[in-house]
Amino acid sequence: MTDTWPRADLNPVHRLRALAAGIPGAHVTERLIDAPFDEVWPVAGDLEGEFGNYQPDMRHVRITRTNGDRLEAVARSRFGLRARFDVVSRPGWCWMQSRLLLIGVAAAPADGGTLIAMTGGVRVPGRAAILPWGVRRESAKALHRLTIRVRARAE
Repeated sequence: MTDTWPRADLNPVHRLRALAAGIPGAHVTERLIDAPFDEVWPVAGDLEGEFGNYQPDMRHVRITRTNGDRLEAVARSRFGLRARFDVVSRPGWCWMQSRLLLIGVAAAPADGGTLIAMTGGVRVPGRAAILPWGVRRESAKALHRLTIRVRARAE
């Protein structure tokens, strides 16, 4: 009987879209990078080595604790602010939440390369919402920088 149940397989980008749809103020920015997933995700998912190079507001991230795909990280912004993040990181998926920030990055193989998606912003304390100020512009800038980093690593 269970074989008649509908089944939905979500790749990480679909999952990010679904998660963001439930967060007021969230916007998902997507970009197709003309490179295979195996070249894109090692850059996109490298929190300590690459994240600060492509994420406009971050200077660096340091992983402080690891338990499987669950991480704890401390990030420092370009303005000197510090935040402690709870992170879920696995191939094609990175979800980071601090008390005041949320960042989601997802990637999936696609025709012509890798589809990469990003959402994030300042969290509204006590609510499942983020403030949408500058999210679209910052995400587009981050994905452009990520594309440049992927190309630089491939050379």
